[in-house]
Amino acid sequence: MRFTKEVIISSMEQTGMIPVFNHADIDIAKHVLEASYKAGIRVFEFTNRGAHSLDVFRELAKFAGKFDRLILGIGTIFSVEEARTFLDAGADFIVSPVFSPSVAAFCNGKDVLWVPGCGTATEIHNARELGAEVVKAFPGNVLGPGFISAVRAVFPDIKFMPTGGVEPTEENLSKWFDAGVVCVGMGSQLFKKSWIQERQFEELEHKIREALGIINHIKNA
Repeated sequence: MRFTKEVIISSMEQTGMIPVFNHADIDIAKHVLEASYKAGIRVFEFTNRGAHSLDVFRELAKFAGKFDRLILGIGTIFSVEEARTFLDAGADFIVSPVFSPSVAAFCNGKDVLWVPGCGTATEIHNARELGAEVVKAFPGNVLGPGFISAVRAVFPDIKFMPTGGVEPTEENLSKWFDAGVVCVGMGSQLFKKSWIQERQFEELEHKIREALGIINHIKNA
């Protein structure tokens, strides 16, 4: 692995946002990754959604190597086999939409950062017992900032990252960061379909930079 767990977590906290993206066209995926990096992103999550995902990710991982300190993870991982395959393809960390003890054990054995998806206090507790340091609160739009505020009271040592329904607006982001999240995962709310289809990558770069500026302002207010 190019990056330690400590370095990845620190970068997550410093940036405050992880773009979550998938596309079958490797050229588009490369442009999106480059636009994100230019905007200030240092941690990026490609998702394992569709038969094309592994082939695209392999090429994207090679491409990511040209950018200094760019950390590339793989999301939507359900099994040890998927985790192993994508780590071999160059993933720096593993994200799941669920809490999987088998994936946790595998990643721990490889000393790889794994971020489990949790939606209850019991899942967070079980994940913490298996060594989780960062938990993906998923689906974020269902759980809401109030969930984060409540569970942080009993899990002060866990770092929370909501994904799903997070919006790149000051109003929405303020609610999440005021609740105590360390970063947010953002997908469809960030990547407008029209921008991707029409290859408007400069517009995307501007939007990401704007969202990062909002997050930085909230964190330093």
